[in-house]
Amino acid sequence: MTEDNKRTAGQEVDLEDMVASSDSGARKPAGTPGKLLVSIAAAWSLFQLWIASPLPFMLGFGVFNATESRSIHLAFALFLAYMAYPALKRSPRDRIPIQDWVLATVAALCGAYMFMFYEQLAQRPGAPILQDVIIGVAGILLLLEATRRALGPPLAIIASVFIFYSLAGPWMPGILSHRGVSLFGLVNHQWLTTQGVFGIALGVSTSFVFLFVLFGALLDKAGAGNYFIKVAFSLLGHYKGGPAKAAVVASGMTGLISGSSIANVVTTGTFTVPMMKRVGFSAEKAGAVEVSSSVNGQIMPPVMGAAAFLMVEYVGISYVEVIQHAFLPALISYIALVYIVHLEALKAGLQGLESSNPPKPLVRKAIGFLAGLLLMMITALVVYYGLGWLKPVLGDATPWVVAVGLAVIYVGLLKVASNYPELELDDPDTPIYKLPQTRPTVMVGLQFILPVIVLIWCLMVERLSPGLSAFWATVFMVFIILTQRPITAIFRGRSEMATDLREGALDLWNGLVAGARNMIGIGIATATAGIIVGAVSQTGVGLVLADVVEILSMGNLMLILIFTALLSLILGMGLPTTANYIVVSALLAPVIVQLGEQNGLLVPLIAVHLFVFYFGIMADVTPPVGLASFAAAAVSGGDPIRTGFQAFYYSLRTAALPFLFIFNTDLLLIDVSPLQGVVIFVVSTIAMLIFAAATQGFMIARNRWYESVVLLLVAFTLFRPGFWMDRIHDPYQEIPPAQFVEALGSVDEESTLRLQILGEDDFGDPLTAYMQLPVPEGESGAERLDNLGLMLLIEDDKAIVDMVAYGSQASDLGFDFDQEIIEVLAPVDRWTKELMWIPAFLVFGLIVVMQRRRRDRSVAVPSA
Repeated sequence: MTEDNKRTAGQEVDLEDMVASSDSGARKPAGTPGKLLVSIAAAWSLFQLWIASPLPFMLGFGVFNATESRSIHLAFALFLAYMAYPALKRSPRDRIPIQDWVLATVAALCGAYMFMFYEQLAQRPGAPILQDVIIGVAGILLLLEATRRALGPPLAIIASVFIFYSLAGPWMPGILSHRGVSLFGLVNHQWLTTQGVFGIALGVSTSFVFLFVLFGALLDKAGAGNYFIKVAFSLLGHYKGGPAKAAVVASGMTGLISGSSIANVVTTGTFTVPMMKRVGFSAEKAGAVEVSSSVNGQIMPPVMGAAAFLMVEYVGISYVEVIQHAFLPALISYIALVYIVHLEALKAGLQGLESSNPPKPLVRKAIGFLAGLLLMMITALVVYYGLGWLKPVLGDATPWVVAVGLAVIYVGLLKVASNYPELELDDPDTPIYKLPQTRPTVMVGLQFILPVIVLIWCLMVERLSPGLSAFWATVFMVFIILTQRPITAIFRGRSEMATDLREGALDLWNGLVAGARNMIGIGIATATAGIIVGAVSQTGVGLVLADVVEILSMGNLMLILIFTALLSLILGMGLPTTANYIVVSALLAPVIVQLGEQNGLLVPLIAVHLFVFYFGIMADVTPPVGLASFAAAAVSGGDPIRTGFQAFYYSLRTAALPFLFIFNTDLLLIDVSPLQGVVIFVVSTIAMLIFAAATQGFMIARNRWYESVVLLLVAFTLFRPGFWMDRIHDPYQEIPPAQFVEALGSVDEESTLRLQILGEDDFGDPLTAYMQLPVPEGESGAERLDNLGLMLLIEDDKAIVDMVAYGSQASDLGFDFDQEIIEVLAPVDRWTKELMWIPAFLVFGLIVVMQRRRRDRSVAVPSA
């Protein structure tokens, strides 16, 4: 019993070190240095709130441009990295050595150089002086050391390799060689422009990511983290394998606001893993469930481990569109994980924990669930259309009226919460045999949902920028932290106003400090990843990677994707989510785009970025460097490698999804109607559950080997019905290139033609590529061609591009002078691909019948 419920002191220390070293820094100095450390951290949070707010523009001072803000942001991150992270394991944790003070100061000055000398640098673009180069070299070296301290060696080593590659280009072998860059050119590109360290990644960290991390830290300090865990357990803990199901839901809710899979593992795993072990899960399986659900939190909108904001910049679409495309795969992946946990419980005959809820008939439970769902829908409609009606009536006063309305709702929710006992923080080492009641647990923390609603409202309805949306949500969160204790105490009739206000202010201070300390690693990671992005743009190494993948894959589409997935896994090892996405998107997303165009795979850019992102974060799971698996093993007391392999086995559904949405972009809700979206969600969820049953070897009864194979085929058919329909009926009709104009005039306006173009690459070598041509408006083919901005020369059955109008649609699509159209494919009328779902469901029904009979026979035999 003692061994199950208590970890050894050594394990406890290792776990704390892992969390601190990966998230906020392991050093906690006492006295004046400690006060200075937390004060600078709080100052960083206040600075970020200031530049995100409208106040600088209203008051006319403290206005910084994007480059100056990035420079100050990096200066804070570098200073705190040397203050909070010890250089070595044996370095002191309770004090800051003098050399770290010196390094922190010099690093901060190098980081702030762009801010302090902005005007002088603007007057000499591309012509650095000796002072610039000295500062740049020192800054890069100190940034790499800060990266090693805060994030471990992997990212620092990768960035160092790219710096070496930039300088040593002429001496590199074969296709790796390039003309090289000078030291002055390297420093100018990496440290004095926005192409390297101070590039898009650090800009996203400055503008968006910090505020979301701060919002999450304040939410946690207010008690929302404990609330989410308690709610998940009260709702699901009594089902078969209930603690594991609760772990998945709790990690999902924590992942909504968390930027770190390791922090997510430890935050929720400290409570969930011991309870999973208590109902019968092995240490490795309990850790693997926590790892799978926590890593999945990084693909769950709205934050996606801060990658969502980077995708906005790299893909060039709005934040709302990124969330729309990423939401469905993440959701069905989570639903499938709950089902996997359920199957594990069925296989092992596991039960849940004892429920405290009074027993209710199934009909009452169903009515209660539907009533709650209906109330949420009505509330959403009233809020959306009510505020939509208020805005034109109230005009500029609308924000004030909404703020008053929110305050009234907030006070009302606190009044409701005061009728129930407060949620207590559980000791993870204390056994829990009975779950909290659902109603009191849910009702006591409803106020925590309001800031999330404000955030989603600002993003989705008001269409404010992510930074401004997070600012207003954070402001509301500050208001809640300061007022929830005194107001609740008044309602409970035991008010101590001064004490309650002081505790609220202390929670706010701790939240500001925690938010900044959690951002040190992300700020450093985005800056260092900028070195890699800068090297890619300066040396053209991305083209080299494309050549390597093309040679290995021999032009086979599936092999291209498999090799890219493996490279994403390798490059993602040991990297935090943010740096992970920057590295794989800079190096590998262009590979899929370029080779895909040459081999007939034409997919939206967001699908490509999500593909490499999914496999990049899978590195957190995969041995031998699966950091999240090591963290979970430290919590569970299991073997880290076995935990990692088990977590990878559970995460096969996450690995399968990218291949599916690359070939069927309906899963990303691209160009689908709302009704189609609902149908796709339902069918995709069923398909993912069938896939989970096939990979787990169990559905209603234990699978025969051939049943698993058939279930995999059924899941594939439901996910990608077009594959089989293309075998039955070709989706395109080939038309001679000389008849291109006639084909353009004969197809519908909303359709697309598929073209294969022969031209030249940037080096003058022959290049064949495919493109999708949206059919423009026009009464005839000639008129449509003119509206496209394209002139063709038809001679000897060839169609050659004669002229492309500047700024036209043809120019945007990539048409160029003297290219030859060598293949034209026009869409044809055929049966809808969704008809393939019918045989798939019939086969699935047959498997269900077979397994039911087998289960019934196995139950009947013992009873006989």
